[in-house]
Amino acid sequence: MNTQIISISDPAKQTAELARAAEILRAGGLVAFPTETVYGLGGNGTDDGAAKKIYAAKGRPSDNPLIIHIAAPEDADRYAVVNNTYRRLASAFMPGPLTVILPRREIIPRSVTGGLDTVAVRCPSHPVAHALIALAGIPIAAPSANLSGKPSPTCAAHVIADLSGRVDMILDGGDCEIGLESTIVKVEGDDEITLLRPGGITYDALCMVIPNVHIAPAVTHALAENERPLSPGMKYRHYAPSTPVVLLAGDSADVTAFLAAEQAAKKCAILCYNEELSLLRPERLFPVGARDDLAAQAQSLFRLLRQADGEGADVIYAHLPPQTGLGLALYNRMIRAAAHTVKEIRHH
Repeated sequence: MNTQIISISDPAKQTAELARAAEILRAGGLVAFPTETVYGLGGNGTDDGAAKKIYAAKGRPSDNPLIIHIAAPEDADRYAVVNNTYRRLASAFMPGPLTVILPRREIIPRSVTGGLDTVAVRCPSHPVAHALIALAGIPIAAPSANLSGKPSPTCAAHVIADLSGRVDMILDGGDCEIGLESTIVKVEGDDEITLLRPGGITYDALCMVIPNVHIAPAVTHALAENERPLSPGMKYRHYAPSTPVVLLAGDSADVTAFLAAEQAAKKCAILCYNEELSLLRPERLFPVGARDDLAAQAQSLFRLLRQADGEGADVIYAHLPPQTGLGLALYNRMIRAAAHTVKEIRHH
């Protein structure tokens, strides 16, 4: 397949290019496009065949549900059964990096929902994504635009590396602002939701709007044996480079000393804090941002995992993030990138 790559800098002026992309989607083809979180691999969310093409292009297990992307929060009613809890979440956080799981309507095939009776709905705020969905006039089913299990793509170059020749078109809209996939919540009833995947909308922010917010055990732990993923990103090993990732926990001075010793002993790549740059040897060092700048760390994580993976190192070391605020989303992604491998560093 010959993949067209089109740069979109101004969606308001490039309606002809976006209309071509929308036509591909309506005809059952696949278009990768930018969102504020990561790049998405889009297909017609009402078309069983398009869903199967998405799974095939990614090499994704078909029990892993897709998210449908809509142009306006009120469009959810066409594809899902909404209630007051959804409306309150939508009014607080949409358009934006929030996905809400609701009972599906028949128009959405089970191939899109991973066989579940629920559908995941999101209204992105990125101007290119928004214009594309509006022009297509259909919900766009879209997981992240990468090969299954790899770090999610936060720029078009990542998408091209993974999916060129597998999709009809890639829209290059520059770097993604947030860099981690959307927060996913499941509506349990009035005033009650379960957080299935943390993201740019934090647990604390959700609690300001909905009185009862539960955190699913799979946010911080592995799924139980034979447990079905209720949303994307719940698998044990996910977002992972080919090189093994080890997360380090412990006092910051001890962890930095451990990293310096490892650099002398073996070929390792390190995702380090800016504060450590002067304390470590410069080779295969990837600064994620300041220790306390969780937004910068989130934005750079997947890009740096991909870069570190290209170094031919034996291991990639990174810090174990805190489980508070945006840190919970970072923790959730990194624990899966590392297949739950955490090393406690204690001073001897």
